[in-house]
Amino acid sequence: MGHATDALDAGGSTGDTEGSGKDPEGSTGGRERAVGSPRVRLVRPFRLFRLFRLFATQVLRGQAQVTFLPNAVTGAIFGAALFAAGWEYGVYGLLGTAVGTATARLLGVEHERVSTGLEGFNACLTALCFAVFLGAEQVSTALLAVTGCVVVTVVTAAVVRLLGVWGLPSLTLPYCLLATAVTIAAPGFGRLWHTGQGLAALPLPASGTTAVEPAELARGFLAGFAQIFFMPQWYVGALLLLGLLVAGPRTAAVACLGNAVGVATAWGLGAPAARIADGTMGYNAVLVALALCGVFLPARAATLTYALVGAAAATALGPAVSALFAPSGGHAFTWPFVLTTFVFLAGAKSFPRLTGSGDGD
Repeated sequence: MGHATDALDAGGSTGDTEGSGKDPEGSTGGRERAVGSPRVRLVRPFRLFRLFRLFATQVLRGQAQVTFLPNAVTGAIFGAALFAAGWEYGVYGLLGTAVGTATARLLGVEHERVSTGLEGFNACLTALCFAVFLGAEQVSTALLAVTGCVVVTVVTAAVVRLLGVWGLPSLTLPYCLLATAVTIAAPGFGRLWHTGQGLAALPLPASGTTAVEPAELARGFLAGFAQIFFMPQWYVGALLLLGLLVAGPRTAAVACLGNAVGVATAWGLGAPAARIADGTMGYNAVLVALALCGVFLPARAATLTYALVGAAAATALGPAVSALFAPSGGHAFTWPFVLTTFVFLAGAKSFPRLTGSGDGD
């Protein structure tokens, strides 16, 4: 049947009507064309549906790849979490991932990268970043988000090629580069900046109580997952954790341990309770733990310990990055995760027990 429909789509028929000497109306070819025409009308929508389903799967995987998971179901749950935070954030996240994925396809990026969602997650974060920091309701923000998702695809290609020399993954570096550049530049453009306030500020010492109530601790733990997507709501974090659990209990467990270490490190170093409660001290730790145990290094006891040390290091690095960027708004984004993971992955090459090339545990 497939060959027949291919022939009909090409404008041919399954019967030979030329030179038959019969009237076209009464010929066998004429009857086949009459029967075949509805098939042409049916098969094209079916193919369009298949293409749409394939593209939708790639987009959902792109959303899930924010946490290294090529899982469309997880991506759908992540999308639902963003819509729970606000319909505009759900739209920005979904369409941003779609624009990034479509751009990669049009530019002929390697099929495996597109199909597993690796060309969508940086675009997802870029669109959400612009929505959060520049105003989701602004037309200029929407136009900039679309443009940014196209540009970040190009930046991703450049970063992948450059870091490939050292055998390092691109992670969220493309998004960090673009988000930092745009948020620093935005106040210089009246049609992009709508707050009416400048960004310049000096780093300030931590202030406020460091005593964390149990309710704040629980809320901060869940918000740590939500802050990966810039959202502070605990229920958004709960949905994201559900998405991780759907992908696999081990993945969810590693993420929870990383988050717990991040929160514990922040509390132990005397971070303000408000920073712990809003989740901003945990999200980089979650990403580092996932990256170093089960994604870029094998999942084993040694790498779990290594990953949790990395999670603590990323938490301590967070305020340093914020202070460094204070004159331009203090947005750390996922720079602590990127920098920490690069260092720990480069270092792991010298530790055979972490890479799996040495003696087993």
